[in-house]
Amino acid sequence: MNKGLIKFLIITMLCSNLSCFAEDVFQGHAQKDEEKQLDQSELFTGKVETLDKHDVIKMTVSQVIDGSYSLEGDEFFAKVTNDVLGDKGVIIPKGTIAHGVISQTSEAKRLGRDGFVSLKFDYLITPDGREIPIEGNMSTKMHPVKAVGKIVATDLGYTAAGGVIGGYTALNALGIEAAIVSQGYTVAGGAAIGGTVGLAMSLYRKGKNVLIAPGDEIRVKVSSSMNLPVYKEEALKQKEIEFPGLKVRIANILFEKDPFGELNTVTLSMSISNMSKTVFSGMDVALVNDLGQTFNPTVFGDTKLMFSQIKPGDRVAGRMSFSVNNVNDSFWLTFYDRMTKKEVAKISLDNAYKHVSDKTKKKNDKIRKKKTNYYKENSPFDE
Repeated sequence: MNKGLIKFLIITMLCSNLSCFAEDVFQGHAQKDEEKQLDQSELFTGKVETLDKHDVIKMTVSQVIDGSYSLEGDEFFAKVTNDVLGDKGVIIPKGTIAHGVISQTSEAKRLGRDGFVSLKFDYLITPDGREIPIEGNMSTKMHPVKAVGKIVATDLGYTAAGGVIGGYTALNALGIEAAIVSQGYTVAGGAAIGGTVGLAMSLYRKGKNVLIAPGDEIRVKVSSSMNLPVYKEEALKQKEIEFPGLKVRIANILFEKDPFGELNTVTLSMSISNMSKTVFSGMDVALVNDLGQTFNPTVFGDTKLMFSQIKPGDRVAGRMSFSVNNVNDSFWLTFYDRMTKKEVAKISLDNAYKHVSDKTKKKNDKIRKKKTNYYKENSPFDE
């Protein structure tokens, strides 16, 4: 696909999140165009930070990468899930798009050898339309010593289990008397047979293939240092829509697992003051992500606010949970007119998240590391 066309499509999507400015690659020197100088001054503080070699950027991929069918050379896109901070402020904002290529891939093999994929990143496109060349790498490949240790430990487990099962079978089949008379040789023989079966299983056992899916956090290591401008805090604020008389304060944003163990729930603690002439309820509220997808409140959470009527003059506080596709997306808490179903108010969760406590942020970061090995379970029908 033409690189220029790809860039145009991405910038078009991102413009809904942030005001679009004249495209300009930051080069660390004054521009002659006054209009471009104004754009730069609106975006940046004028300070510069260094993105150091070996720094790590957290991302999530936009499509599935499967080691069993993805090919070397395949292109993909990922999205930065957290602001990258320097000492002076944000240098790479959340929502920045990263372009990557699959540089190496291997399917799972016998002897318990797991598959792996290696990813290489070459440039970023920020929400304001700048293209930043970058060198970054990420691989699921284990260190050889660690990989061999894992295989050996697992195979010993197979052999030991086979030995125990074989010995137990011999004891049941021939009886305790035969074991005593033979001075335990029947049990030993059974264990040897079981061990042989276990060893055969370990030789036949196939490793796991890699599966990286949207929502899985990947950690990309920067390969070379570079200087980047520091954003102004105001420039990174997401656009919101206010409804006269309706005041919503989001005090906390928590990522949670649903009852089935899937990390797909965003729980908001908020207070609502309705001084308008409109009645709202939990059925008039939804989360909308940066792709325009709508997610209604879920019953797997506190439902008191969800089923409440918020009448003119009411002030209420409570929690409301939403089941979403990817907790790493940018969301807006959106209120709808009950009659027309049109959006009347939008409150950015990204804006609110900046004021969430560090304790909650650490808890969210911890739960988002739900999948660290990126392996998928083998199908029972695999040979």
